[in-house]
Amino acid sequence: MTTLQLKDAGLLKTQAYVNGEWLGADNGNTFAVTNPSTGEVIAQVADLGAAETNRAIEAAETAMQSWRQKTAKERSAVLRKWHDLMLENQEDLAIIMTAEQGKILAESRGEVAYGASYAEWFAEEGKRVYGDVIPNTTADRRSVVIKQPIGVVAAVTPWNFPNAMITRKAAPALAVGCSVVLKPAAETPLSALALAELAERAGLPAGLFNVVTGINAPAIGEQLTGNPLVKKFSFTGSTPVGKQLMALCATTVKRTSMELGGNAPVLVFADADLDKAVAGAIGTKFRNAGQTCICANRILVEDSVYDAFVEKFTAKVSEFVLGDGFAEGTHIGPLITDKASAKVQDLVDDAVAKGAAVTVGGQVDALGENFYQPTVLANLSNDMRVSKEEIFGPVAPIFRFSDEAEAVKMANDTEFGLAAYMFTENMSRTWRVSEALEYGMVGVNEVAISSEMIPFGGVKESGQGREGSKYGLDDYLETKYICMGGI
Repeated sequence: MTTLQLKDAGLLKTQAYVNGEWLGADNGNTFAVTNPSTGEVIAQVADLGAAETNRAIEAAETAMQSWRQKTAKERSAVLRKWHDLMLENQEDLAIIMTAEQGKILAESRGEVAYGASYAEWFAEEGKRVYGDVIPNTTADRRSVVIKQPIGVVAAVTPWNFPNAMITRKAAPALAVGCSVVLKPAAETPLSALALAELAERAGLPAGLFNVVTGINAPAIGEQLTGNPLVKKFSFTGSTPVGKQLMALCATTVKRTSMELGGNAPVLVFADADLDKAVAGAIGTKFRNAGQTCICANRILVEDSVYDAFVEKFTAKVSEFVLGDGFAEGTHIGPLITDKASAKVQDLVDDAVAKGAAVTVGGQVDALGENFYQPTVLANLSNDMRVSKEEIFGPVAPIFRFSDEAEAVKMANDTEFGLAAYMFTENMSRTWRVSEALEYGMVGVNEVAISSEMIPFGGVKESGQGREGSKYGLDDYLETKYICMGGI
């Protein structure tokens, strides 16, 4: 078993966190968490099931009753302390993340800072939950609107961002007076448990932030979606799973937030700064080895600059160093599992069989079955799977388009609508295309579009709701109208 070199060994937890206590599964079962780079076991973590999840929900319901009565300023102080502790322990949190997820250490450090930013942001935004006084309908009445915490929040988070996807949900919920029961991905539970340890140190009362670890997702999910004490369900993951969870939540009419799959296009017009477009497309394609929901899934380039773009893009990608996330000089780490790598290979094989050209990469690397080579595909057509399916790997398919209308049509030809990007120096086109793209987020000459201050979310089958920004509180609040008569 691998031993992680942490400054604070107390951050490496292997038990679940329920009602302020660290506990194992009722039956004593555990599951292994492995390093995707080496295959070595990092830890054996408590494998909880339905009964323990139900107790976590009940604890969350009880704890929320006093938490919601605290002032926004009191709740803010705890969240701010949580933020500070994340930054104080940034290196240890990054080491834990790289060990269980595989991303390079620099990206892990960045994610920890990004995750902490949500705790800071919502510590402040929680103080700004305003209501309204509505103009009188009759002289003897007054109409008032207030906002109240929705209740117990169930959150299910993915393995690709095992820190920030948690704080993006938990921080707004806690800020407005809700409690949280979290089910982290089975591949990356250690980051979640470390956050729970820091929340406890920050002074968050017992029962408000519970982490239920386990590999029996159906058993845990049935409790989180079916228990009537849970009033809000927030999920980040694939569209097919999201649809199933929405259906289950419908039985108790829960409020849902869904951040689902993507098929992000990058539109490169002939008038773009080509070097800037290449750098941007590479930045959004290969971050976290292409395992992000808003990374470039299709790069659409205008005919007249297509060949030049492919040449420049391929040259840059050829310089990438594939390797262990802890190794100095590594640009891209492993995929999360060998199954993920096999899926990427299937997509590449399909494209090649239908006429695509591989300009660099194109296969699993000799480093190991989880390591897929940074790959560029040229001369693609819309009958290839890479035009429709989310790749979730370091493969960049580059398509041609002839004019603006075709570019927009190609970009919108998908059931997904999370993020899109475009590169152009034409201001009129910037407005036209941005408004025409059927996506929740559009980056113009910029791919680093995420921050705690923006509303993150998609349209169509990419989900519902927004996370971050002032809009990120809305899904955790109920709007109540009070009519006072006889005045």
